[in-house]
Amino acid sequence: MSHSRFESIGAYLPSDVLSTAELISRLHTPPSFDLERITGVQERRVRDTRPESLEDSFTLAMNAAQDCLSRSRYAPDELDVIISCSITRSNNGTQMYMEPSFASTIAKTLGADRAITFDVSNACAGMLTGTYILDRMIRSGVVRNGMVVSGEAITPIAETAVHEISEKYDLQFASLSVGDSGCAVVLDQAVDDADKIHYIELFTAAEHSHLCLGMPSDKSSGVALYTDNRKMHNEARFLLWPDAQGTFLEQRGGDFAGEQFDYIIHHQFGAAAVPYINAVAAREFGAPIPPDLNVIEKYGNTSTTSHFIVLHDQLSDDKIAAGSKLLMVPAASGVVAGFLSTTISSLKV
Repeated sequence: MSHSRFESIGAYLPSDVLSTAELISRLHTPPSFDLERITGVQERRVRDTRPESLEDSFTLAMNAAQDCLSRSRYAPDELDVIISCSITRSNNGTQMYMEPSFASTIAKTLGADRAITFDVSNACAGMLTGTYILDRMIRSGVVRNGMVVSGEAITPIAETAVHEISEKYDLQFASLSVGDSGCAVVLDQAVDDADKIHYIELFTAAEHSHLCLGMPSDKSSGVALYTDNRKMHNEARFLLWPDAQGTFLEQRGGDFAGEQFDYIIHHQFGAAAVPYINAVAAREFGAPIPPDLNVIEKYGNTSTTSHFIVLHDQLSDDKIAAGSKLLMVPAASGVVAGFLSTTISSLKV
């Protein structure tokens, strides 16, 4: 069976930097907990809001797409499909667009006139969902290549939270952890095992959707736990990934230790929670979890782009050696979980 691979990657991060300390100072009622310690977010990038250089979701996505194509072997008119995965869909400033699709507008602007275009929306698992779909399209022979792209001008929710939070414990505190970004990847057919998406699986467990509150707690894990029953349900939610991947590998005659991952990339939603999740996973897999790659301290939670912003950042700093095997683990409202296994060698920034 044929496989796909990551052929090229691009990103765009606005130049304006906003620290967590500065953002918290704007609150009328500061939180009773250390938001920076719980989330790990020291600063984030914020889009340009000046009229003469306004950055919206479309601008961020286009910049990332052009950056991606600048190091791709494919010209825009050689792309077979473009999948846009943004949660935020602002264009022409603050106007939100559902139709025409973001993907079709991106394709038209790039000059990808022959590409199939469509949008997907799956919360913070958006780009991994786009990757899942494109991987299946390439493996089935429907297309030869394609782009998955997202632009997230998502900090308006932080701006709203700053104005509306009036209590020391508020549902909107998670909104203070987000940052703006754009990211894009081109996939094509793998030619060897050195560059290959081995597998990607996603699933939704809606019975746990009520836990997607994003509410910090006084616990060191940074996970909101109120009662023993709630604690049990939270752990059940974190078991979704190891249970699913463990079963998947067992059916293939393998196990987690045998995968020999070099690194793991989690969704960038909370630095304090990741060690807790990894501890649960290590217990269930009966094997150590590989070192975690993250950039949450610099960029915050960039929603759909987060895994690929990490990948782009670490590649640009030469922190991922050729031949490294990576595991990407989504975590999104819904609840959406899953896993992606890939080896990368020629992917460069």
